[in-house]
Amino acid sequence: MVRSPMHRLYAAAAAVCVGLLATGCGGGGDREAASGELLLQALAAPGPEPFTASTARSSASFTPPPVTPAPKSPSGNGTSLRTISGATPGLYAGAQETPGCDVEAQVRLLGEDKARARAFADGAGVEEGDVASFLRGLTAVQLRADTRVTGHGYSGGRASAHQGVLQAGTAVLVDQYGSPRVRCAAGSPLRQPIALTSAVVPKGKPWSGYRADRVIVVKPATQVVNNLLIVNLADGSWIERPTGTDGEEDARPEVLPPVQAAEVFSDPSRTGSAGNDAAGSPSPSEAPADPGPQPVPDAPAPAEPQDPPAPAPDEAPPGEEPPPADPGTDLPDPGTGPDAPVAPEPYQG
Repeated sequence: MVRSPMHRLYAAAAAVCVGLLATGCGGGGDREAASGELLLQALAAPGPEPFTASTARSSASFTPPPVTPAPKSPSGNGTSLRTISGATPGLYAGAQETPGCDVEAQVRLLGEDKARARAFADGAGVEEGDVASFLRGLTAVQLRADTRVTGHGYSGGRASAHQGVLQAGTAVLVDQYGSPRVRCAAGSPLRQPIALTSAVVPKGKPWSGYRADRVIVVKPATQVVNNLLIVNLADGSWIERPTGTDGEEDARPEVLPPVQAAEVFSDPSRTGSAGNDAAGSPSPSEAPADPGPQPVPDAPAPAEPQDPPAPAPDEAPPGEEPPPADPGTDLPDPGTGPDAPVAPEPYQG
């Protein structure tokens, strides 16, 4: 179904929860942080307590591009998660003129169950009456790298938040800031991750190729992204997909990005590191503002000094003690999000 520009405009103006996305409107962030639990979710598995039946559409499989491991934390314990802007070309993939998620099916499933729709709205940070327009304003794509998020299960009539990692290839709906907001395999809302304050305890079965130091965090762009530049699953070419569309307006970009699709995650200078998941570190709401990560270097923002591409380790809080099988990870500053854009993003497509 083609979504009209009015749908996209209405969705962009829909009320969202004000404040840190990482904490969630429903609370529970302190409990999540203290537990240290990190749910590993394979791309097609519904996982525990799904909101709806899967609305993910089958699409061409792909081999994830190489991801350069994140650097060790300044203290030498654990690793620093790499962040990448939601406006970055090649962050996502998709099939030409084919959405990876059936948005109208998602709208229908939630519309048939008011309790689930209410819980979904709470988890997503939108008004209950705006759920349908919120969904129709999102863009269906697939992750190209394992990605850290705050996920939600539906339990006892409420949205139950958890920290998790989504496998590369997972079908998601992203908002106008390039941030994942819905996991299509479970119909569940997604938010920015929060920093864990105890040692990471992985839950679930790791997939082949999973490495904790190759997980990324998508940092919402600081201004609206009108067109996402995604990678064609069929042949690795570039697709320009207007946000809030189902693929019916896909086109070849007039100006190609100055990076090869296979190299988006291989250059550490394109990403930054930030706050941490270490026991005893400040919570996201208490942590000092993070000076990084820097914008992708395709077109530096005006008036910003040109910093060296490497992350600034002296600015990061101390690392954490990693468990043997899964090292601890650092998180980005959650104070920047779709609710609080602060500076122009360098590349809008």
